[in-house]
Parts: sequence; structure tokens; C-alpha cells
Amino acid sequence: MKLVILDRDGTINRDSDDFVKAPEEWEPLPGALEGIARLNHAGWHVAVASNQSGLGRGLFDVAALNAIHAKMHKALSAVGGRIDAVFYCPHSPDEGCQCRKPLPGLFEQIGERFGVDLKSTPVVGDTLRDLQAGALVGCAPHLVLTGKGEALRGLPLPDTFPHGTRVHDNLSAFADWLIERPQPARGMLAP
Repeated sequence: MKLVILDRDGTINRDSDDFVKAPEEWEPLPGALEGIARLNHAGWHVAVASNQSGLGRGLFDVAALNAIHAKMHKALSAVGGRIDAVFYCPHSPDEGCQCRKPLPGLFEQIGERFGVDLKSTPVVGDTLRDLQAGALVGCAPHLVLTGKGEALRGLPLPDTFPHGTRVHDNLSAFADWLIERPQPARGMLAP
């Protein structure tokens, strides 16, 4: 199975220091939805792994989060794309859970749900913690220079990022890179 794991806020849609709390606050980044659709049409399944501490902080409820995700799914459908599953951590930072990125709990759940070993599965995010969480289960890290990643535009990548992190302007550019790269022969590891 060809699987890609994406962060949500700052990768697919605009991020907000005040949290994305309602559907009207959810706004896709330019080209992101089309990039996901291109991945789907090239045979890739897409899962989302997202910290949603606004739930644990009481800033919004699960019904609001579901409405946000319904808007995202509808917008993706309109451009011929889909997200196969959304995994989120509902906890506040002080709750000590295992699913809040940079810990790997969400990624372990994704691996179990899809029945796959996540080794070399691309993980795409706009922050260090997105990539650290994926790297803990063997994912291949990809940083996008959108959201919080915008602050790194034009700078060398800090040594704190996982070894082998690739940098892309945005999710659309990542999709193009992944689709255009040579695919390994069956039974061979990707480069």
C-alpha cells in the first residue's frame, strides 16, 4: 500500500495561533487540495495525523472538529481528492499522553489501522514535532515551508530535524516530487 501521512494545520490548511475552532476558520492553503488529489490519482492513500489540543483546552468540541473535517473532505472531493482517515490527539500538552506529536502514538495507530509497517512512509509537516513523531516509527521526513515552516524559508535546515529530511515549498510541490520520483521495483526499498 502506498501511504502518505500529512499534518493538517500549516500543511493542508492555514494555521492559526488562536486555533482553527470552526469550519469557517478552516481555509486550505493554495494548491494543497489539488496536491492531495494528484497523490490519490497516482495511487497514494492519505492519512492525517494532527494535534488538536484545542479540544483538551476546551476551545472547541468534537462536533466542531467533525464539522471542520467535513468541510475539508467536501473541499477535497470537489477537486477529485480524498483523505482516507484523520487521526488526532485531543489532549492538552500537560496531559502526558502518547499520541501528542512529537510522540509516535498517532503514527502507531495509523500503522495498525492500515495494517502496514510505516518504515519509509512519507510524513509531511510544517514543524519539527510533526517529523520527529514520524521518524520515531521509521517514516521518511518531509518539511513544507508553509505554516510554521515558513520561518525556515531561505535558511539552512537546523540539525535538530531528523536525518534525511527533505524540504519542499508546499504540499503541492511535495506531491509533484513524490509522483515524479522513480518507483522502486517490487520488493526493493525506495531510494
